[in-house]
Formats: sequence, structure tokens, C-alpha cells
Amino acid sequence: MSTASPRWVTCREFIEFLMDYLSGEMPEAQRDEFDNHLSCCPSCIAYMKTYKQTIEIGKAALAPSEEPLPDEVPEDLVKAVLAARDKAR
Repeated sequence: MSTASPRWVTCREFIEFLMDYLSGEMPEAQRDEFDNHLSCCPSCIAYMKTYKQTIEIGKAALAPSEEPLPDEVPEDLVKAVLAARDKAR
């Protein structure tokens, strides 16, 4: 009985499927291949870290806030931000 060696995932493939990897939607066998890639690719580890941070910052920016806006914030900007937040929901 021969065991197949795991397929090598490229950095490009890792980046293309990163959302599936992080969301847990990736099949276990493919996830194992990605974990193998991460075990020896510091560039993809760094990319994944900044990707996660970007998601967190985006969510925080879209979260409702009870803090009052400074008086110097233009009304048009406020309307544009609120419209973008409503579209994202």
C-alpha cells in the first residue's frame, strides 16, 4: 500500500483561497495542504496575519458607534460613510 505525498500548495494558491481557509469552508484534505505550506512559508504567514488584521479593521470601521462626530467632519462625508455601511450589511 503506497501513501501519496501531499500536494505542494503555491503561495499564489494560498492567497487565492485564503478566505476559504480562514472561514473554515475548505475541505480538510485541502486545509492540511495549506497547513503544510504555512509550516514553511513565512511570507504567507505574514500575509495571512495582515489579511486578518484588515478584516478586523474593516469590521470595526463599519460597527455602529455612540461617540459624537467632531464638528469639522463634513456632512457629505458622514452621508457617504453611512451609505457604504448600509450597503455592506
